[in-house]
Amino acid sequence: MKKIILLAAMFGLVATLSTKGADAKENWSTQCAKCHGADGKSDTKIGAKLGAKDFTDPKVQAGFKDEEAFTTIKQGKKDKDGKTLMKAFDTLSDDEIKALVAYVRGLQK
Repeated sequence: MKKIILLAAMFGLVATLSTKGADAKENWSTQCAKCHGADGKSDTKIGAKLGAKDFTDPKVQAGFKDEEAFTTIKQGKKDKDGKTLMKAFDTLSDDEIKALVAYVRGLQK
């Protein structure tokens, strides 16, 4: 009986983690891909215009910390003149933003 309960708990945990991964991918597709591209290379017209970084590049990945990425997603990003480079995604929960940061980390080639 204990084995069955343990297995059920493990499957529940795996299902929860899979759902969070799907949520990050879905959020990436709906919120981020128009600028950063579906693959994270930022080779979109708007991404090029705004100077969006190629998240598949290991040097780019090494150049930011998860906390900075979290803050940028939550609060947006402006250039030195105050022009918005990336809008704030303040409608996403902290857990959704953390999942997006992890998703971005997974784009590195």
